[in-house]
Amino acid sequence: MINFDEFQKIELKVAKVISAEKVEGSEKLLKLQVDLGLSTGSGQEKRQIVAGIAQFYKPEDLTGKEIVIVANLEPRTVFGLESNGMLLAADDSGRPVLLILDKEVPPGTRIR
Repeated sequence: MINFDEFQKIELKVAKVISAEKVEGSEKLLKLQVDLGLSTGSGQEKRQIVAGIAQFYKPEDLTGKEIVIVANLEPRTVFGLESNGMLLAADDSGRPVLLILDKEVPPGTRIR
């Protein structure tokens, strides 16, 4: 178990999927470009996330969806691509079910 202070360190945020495509050479991976809203710098913060959901989701069905991601993970290289976050999904007997909001909110909104 983790304590509440440790849990508060996890940044869950809403991300809008800008684009999605299959990763060449992989049957399982999709490369997502997501919008995390306005950053403190200049304009929108965009990130790339690589996720093992290609067998269950078509890229065109994800574009425009608002999903929930863990935004403060260290970058990780997956199949030669840098992934800057992790999307959240329920596990339905081995089939991922993405956490998608039932009402649109601005990208970057923190989940509390």
